[in-house]
Amino acid sequence: MEQFTVPQFIDVEDKVVGPLSARQFLILLAGGGMSFLYYKMFIFIYFLVFSILTIILAAVFTFVKVAGVPFHYFILNFAQALRFPGVRVWARDLAHDFPENVEVELYRTEAIPDKSLSSSHLNQLALIVDTRGYYSGEDDEIDIFNEKHHQPSF
Repeated sequence: MEQFTVPQFIDVEDKVVGPLSARQFLILLAGGGMSFLYYKMFIFIYFLVFSILTIILAAVFTFVKVAGVPFHYFILNFAQALRFPGVRVWARDLAHDFPENVEVELYRTEAIPDKSLSSSHLNQLALIVDTRGYYSGEDDEIDIFNEKHHQPSF
């Protein structure tokens, strides 16, 4: 069996310029470029205010991590969560249109018998799954995929 080396620390970015990664360097470079533009466009007091805000924002996007995720990914995830909420909340006040006297037929199903499988059976099942069904197994006991279970009748 061949052995492969598993990469480790895949979440650590490569350092390109000193202790900074390429992403961090480009963000700080953009912040410095914006400050230079402010210097050329505004008087000194406006340049100072806008530059300080821009450098602080660039530093936050460069170095801050929220729950181990870079800040720009956090902002994108936050915006996506606001736009497409993952949790749907039932509004009780909108439920008055639903008819109250609805009869629901209940049906009874028989429990599927519990089959305990040995490790050889589990290995054969794993082989069937790994080969995507090309290997069909050696024992008839493993044929749990083709068994007819009791289906509920409506």
